[in-house]
Amino acid sequence: MARYIFVTGGVVSSLGKGLSSASLAYLLKSQGYKVRIRKMDPYLNVDPGTMSPFQHGEVFVTNDGAETDLDLGHYERFTNISAKKSDNITTGKIYSDIIKKERKGKYLGKTVQVIPHVTDRIREFIKEDITNEDFVICEIGGTVGDIESLPYVEAIRQFSNEVGRSKSLFIHLTFVPFLKSSDEIKTKPTQHSVKELRSLGIQPDIIICRSQKNIPLDQRKKISLFCNVSIENVIETVDVRTIYEAPISFYNEKLDKQVLKYFKLKPKKKVNLQPWKKITKTVLNTKKVVNIAIIGKYVNLKDAYKSLDEALIHGGINNNVKVNLTRIESDKLKPNQINKILRNVSGILIPGGFGKRGTEGKISAIKYARKNKIPFLGICFGMQMAVIEFARNALKINNAGSSELDKNCYPVVGLLHEWNQDGKLIKGTNKNLGGTMRLGSYEAKLRHNSLVEKIYKSKTIFERHRHRYEVNNNLKNKFENKGMIFSGMSPDNKLPEIIELKNHPWFIGVQYHPEFKSRPLSPHPLFSSFIKAAKFY
Repeated sequence: MARYIFVTGGVVSSLGKGLSSASLAYLLKSQGYKVRIRKMDPYLNVDPGTMSPFQHGEVFVTNDGAETDLDLGHYERFTNISAKKSDNITTGKIYSDIIKKERKGKYLGKTVQVIPHVTDRIREFIKEDITNEDFVICEIGGTVGDIESLPYVEAIRQFSNEVGRSKSLFIHLTFVPFLKSSDEIKTKPTQHSVKELRSLGIQPDIIICRSQKNIPLDQRKKISLFCNVSIENVIETVDVRTIYEAPISFYNEKLDKQVLKYFKLKPKKKVNLQPWKKITKTVLNTKKVVNIAIIGKYVNLKDAYKSLDEALIHGGINNNVKVNLTRIESDKLKPNQINKILRNVSGILIPGGFGKRGTEGKISAIKYARKNKIPFLGICFGMQMAVIEFARNALKINNAGSSELDKNCYPVVGLLHEWNQDGKLIKGTNKNLGGTMRLGSYEAKLRHNSLVEKIYKSKTIFERHRHRYEVNNNLKNKFENKGMIFSGMSPDNKLPEIIELKNHPWFIGVQYHPEFKSRPLSPHPLFSSFIKAAKFY
């Protein structure tokens, strides 16, 4: 039977519950145990797919097509375990399921309530799709005390009673502030957060204390005393220089050891931290720097391109260079400023996005990269903008555009109405926005002797998609006659997946999101190749 670990957060949000959960999962997995990580989000959206990046940050996409919280990206990158639709749930999804059942009369006339119906649905989610996992780590979004997270806290209390305390463990992550004026570490916020959790019926077994500085033994003893947790289970996590130090930090603090001790288990294998030490050393000590410009609409929000930032760093690690990201707001990028702003960069990347704002700035930057032979990578919307730029300036179709942005343009990019997945025809829609895109892993065939075939070292690939519009395949011959090659296609040859330029050292656009499959211990080949090209630009 699986053992369940519940991770809650207190005092403030954004403390790093996802990173802590991912690090613990890696340590347990590397000791020979099978691990699964899940995320429970308290917001009322069914999923984050319709939320602005300014509100939520990045939308992560799984192989099976779920739009999820960005923490699932941390889980995958640290554990190399592919997440599923069944690993993320929101309050919106829970209420949607319950209301559908109520409308069908499934509750046999009963009054539908938070307890037991909402909490029962949460408990079902925790146990769903679990086979032979040794550990299931469940992270609860938000902060203890928030009204939104109360049903989840109650559900995990009930769940622990159901499976027994020998099969369930509570970890509470808190913030221990340092007051510079008095030169003191303060434990009172942690005490109050644990008091709040205990008032809801949960006694934490392990407390992880996030702090800017090392927490003195006396202060840890104080937390142990007032929070009713043994001193060995008061784990500190001091701000790390890079997130890749996190597994090393938690191992040194014996987090995994205390978890196994609680469950009366022993390691099956010895933890190998050498890969993480090597990565950390490369990230912190590499002297050579490569400047990459990310030109997008949400660059001022750190989490909007989280997987992309990480994938670029992974590419840098693989090439033994430090990647310096220059973030440029596309709607502020004017044609007469291009040369001044981009003259010191060695690579240009246009990420995914939706909507018209900032598109002309992106197109101007793409033209600059094409004309000046600067390594260029366009992802999803970035590939579409590259096609529009080429159509306007190489094919001389002056009104070339996307029907997403201008209904009166010549649509070299248009709305996707239907597509094939695993031999089945899927119909698109423009009525509902949530969950109606081409989502998840799709196959692409690579052209023989193309640059992408050499990069991937394969004839076929599987990559994750998240988009509603596609490049118009009817103009393929005209594009290729002018030097833009459609080097990756869907198996039925209807949907362009990859474009590249003949007379350019490194210019690639992809309709999918390769950043979702990049890992620090196994960088994505596309990002490794892009950084290598930028390194020698």
